[in-house]
Amino acid sequence: MRLLRRALEIVQASRRAYLALNAILYGSVLAGFGAGLLFPGLTAAQMESFEDGGQADLVRSLLENPWLFALAILANNALRAGLLNLVLPSMIVPFAGIVWYVYSLFTVGLMLAPVDRDGWLVLVPHSLTVVMEVQAYVLLALGAYLLGRAWTWPRTVGAENRRQAYVAGLRQLGVLSLPALALLVVFALYESFSIVYLVPLLTKG
Repeated sequence: MRLLRRALEIVQASRRAYLALNAILYGSVLAGFGAGLLFPGLTAAQMESFEDGGQADLVRSLLENPWLFALAILANNALRAGLLNLVLPSMIVPFAGIVWYVYSLFTVGLMLAPVDRDGWLVLVPHSLTVVMEVQAYVLLALGAYLLGRAWTWPRTVGAENRRQAYVAGLRQLGVLSLPALALLVVFALYESFSIVYLVPLLTKG
């Protein structure tokens, strides 16, 4: 609870940046979604790439075990998307992961754009997944922003040099990573069980 309070304090102290990142990241998903509706060929190309890369076959092979499916979702969201694509680049080049992730979420929006009736029905349970998972990435992006700001302008964290500022920024990123991870765990389970059990009920017939 102490770490959660600390995370809330960081968000409150950086409210403008937090709100701006919400607008940017959710806006990127919505922009991709809108582009997919206007230009269905873009969505088809993303889906074809997903199939050709073998990811669709992997998903289908995991549907019989929702717990294992949830673990795969969590590994993808927390390790590949969160750590490798957002956090680590920002630890090397200030703000780099945020820039890359704006594009990544645009492609997510493209893939979410429905091409038929079943696609719209799938969005009923999946929209909650998207909202909460993106919120986890907003928290990680805020941590990456605070790290980059501290690293670039050490005085913002009261540090005397960039090394001290970098460490202070890492601490803030670490604190914000905990609620982000909690959201990713909960909604990996929700996404898995909704796809395995709820989606077939909505789309059959």
